[in-house]
Amino acid sequence: MYAPISSSSSAFLGQRSSTNSRWSKVVITSRSCETIRCVVTPEKTAYKTTVSRNANLAKLQAGYLFPEIARRRSAHMQKYPDAQVISLGIGDTTEPIPKVITFAMAMRANALSTLEGYSGYGAEQGDKKLRAAIASTYYGGLGIEESDIFVSDGAKSDISRLQLLFGSNVTMAVQDPSYPAYVDSSVIIGQTGLFQKDVEKYGKIEYMKCTPENGFFPDLSKVARTDVIFFCSPNNPTGSTATRGQLEKLVQFARDNGSIIVYDAAYAMYISDDSPRSIFEIPGAKEVAIETSSFSKYAGFTGVRLGWTVVPEELLFSDGFPVAKDFNRIVCTSFNGASNIAQAGGLACLTTEGLKAMQDVVQFYKENTKIIVDTFTSLGFKVYGAKNAPYVWVHFPGQSSWDVFAEILEKVHLVTTPGSGFGPAGEGFIRVSAFGHRDSVLEACRRLKQLFK
Repeated sequence: MYAPISSSSSAFLGQRSSTNSRWSKVVITSRSCETIRCVVTPEKTAYKTTVSRNANLAKLQAGYLFPEIARRRSAHMQKYPDAQVISLGIGDTTEPIPKVITFAMAMRANALSTLEGYSGYGAEQGDKKLRAAIASTYYGGLGIEESDIFVSDGAKSDISRLQLLFGSNVTMAVQDPSYPAYVDSSVIIGQTGLFQKDVEKYGKIEYMKCTPENGFFPDLSKVARTDVIFFCSPNNPTGSTATRGQLEKLVQFARDNGSIIVYDAAYAMYISDDSPRSIFEIPGAKEVAIETSSFSKYAGFTGVRLGWTVVPEELLFSDGFPVAKDFNRIVCTSFNGASNIAQAGGLACLTTEGLKAMQDVVQFYKENTKIIVDTFTSLGFKVYGAKNAPYVWVHFPGQSSWDVFAEILEKVHLVTTPGSGFGPAGEGFIRVSAFGHRDSVLEACRRLKQLFK
C-alpha cells in the first residue's frame, strides 16, 4: 500500500527487474482530487531459449506468396465487408470431386469401421495396386515400372522431400518465373546465398529466364551448369508448354552436365496438343530425371492430398548409388504413407469411369480459361499460356505487378496473382487462375471489362 501523495505532486515508481517482468517508471499528476495512487504496470519480457534460429529461414523474403495474397485479401474484405470478392489468384480447385471418386473414398472410410476392412499403416511407397495403375496409365510403354513410383500426399510435399534428398551442397537452377516452392525450399535447405535486392534473386541459384521473347524456354547456351534443374511443364505460372524438341534439348543439356532434372508434371492432363506429358517420353531421360505429379488439379484433390513421384532405377548418383534407394530412405524416415482413404480415391481416378470424370473436370477449367483469355484479348492485352494450362499470363508492360494486383483488387474486388511473386522475370505480369465457378469467372470478366474498357 502506497502513502497518499499531495495533488500538487508528481509520483514515479522506479524500475524493478525480475526474470520475466519489470516495473516501469510511472508519473502521475492530479489536480482534481486531494490524493492519488501509484499504479504499477509490469512490462513483460519474453523468455528466450539459447537455441539459434535456422539462419536459412532468416534469408526468406516476406511471406510465402500465396499466404501473403490471402492476407491481403482478408485485409481487403475487412475494409470492404459488403464487397463480393472473387478469387482467381491462388490455384485452388472449386468444382466438386466426381462422385465415382468420392464413392470409392466413402466405401474405404466405412470399411475402416469393420474388423475385416480396417487397416493401419500401409507401405510408405504407396498401395501396390495404385502404384501399378499410375505406371500403366501415365507411363505405359515408357519403361517406368511400379517400383519406380512413390505415392505421396502431393507434389509440393515431394519437392521438399527431394530437397532433403539432395542436401545443402548441391547447386540448383530454376525457371524464372516459376512456382515459388522450388526456390523457397532451396533456401531453407541451405543451397543458396543471401537475397540480392538489387536483382531480386538469391545468390547461388541459376535463374533460367523464360519470357515471351524466348518462347518461355530458357536459352540453355547461357545457363550455367548446376547439379539440379527444376522444370515445370505446363508451366506454373506462365501456362507455357515445352515442345518435344525443347525437352530433348533439356535432357541432352542435363546429360552433358551430369545434372538431375526435377520435372513437375502437375498439369500434364491439361495438354491438348502433341506436347509431351512426361519427361520420360524423351529418350535418355530415365538416366537424368525425376518426375513429380498430382491428382490435385485433375480430380479436385487439393484438400484430399494425393500425388506421386517417379524415380527411375536407372538414375544414379556420381558414385553409382541408385537415387531411388536414397529417396526410399527419405520417404520411410519422414513419411508414413498417403492416407488409405485418399489412395482409394486415387485408384478410382484411374478407372475408365474415373479418367472420364477427371477429363470432364479439366475440360470445364479449360473453358474457364478461354473465357478469361477472350476477355483480356478483347481489352487489348497481350496474353500468354492458357492453351495447355489453367493459367492465363497477362502482360502489363512498365507496371509493377503488385501495383496491378492492388488496383484490380481495390477497384473491382478481384484477386489475381502478381507475376513478380514467381521470380524477377515475372515483373510486369499477373497470373489469372481459371479455377473458379463459371458464374464467378463470368462476373470477374465483366468487372475487368468495366475496369479496363
